[in-house]
Amino acid sequence: MRGDLERAVELYTRSIEVWPTAEAYTYRGWAKSFQGRVDEAIADCEEAIKVDPEFGNPYNDIGAYLIERGDDFGAIPWLRRALAAKRYECYFYPHFNLGRIYERHGDLIRAMNCYKTAYDLNHNYAQALHAFRRMQARLN
Repeated sequence: MRGDLERAVELYTRSIEVWPTAEAYTYRGWAKSFQGRVDEAIADCEEAIKVDPEFGNPYNDIGAYLIERGDDFGAIPWLRRALAAKRYECYFYPHFNLGRIYERHGDLIRAMNCYKTAYDLNHNYAQALHAFRRMQARLN
């Protein structure tokens, strides 16, 4: 959180050596992604899934990394798996990420519905509300 990504990666690595958890792999991957090490971030998320396939975060994170790479259609199955995960507190993220894909490919109604669902799941997610309103404006 303080921006010391190298230290974060180091500490998550130590944690994994002691007790490998899906969270530690996922968050280490997240730190690596901010360092531009996206392939390693995806590999960490895949390890997280091996440890706990019910943990939703790594599925969404892989989807988000693929979106950033421009592989929208490769991201969709990962985002859907995030939505199906039993242990996940942030279902609004994959809905929002699916909205990004649909918007980019011109499916504005589907995008709007995804953004609305994301906002309905988390009323503090202002980015989803702004995206929903943007879609409303484009469709009017």
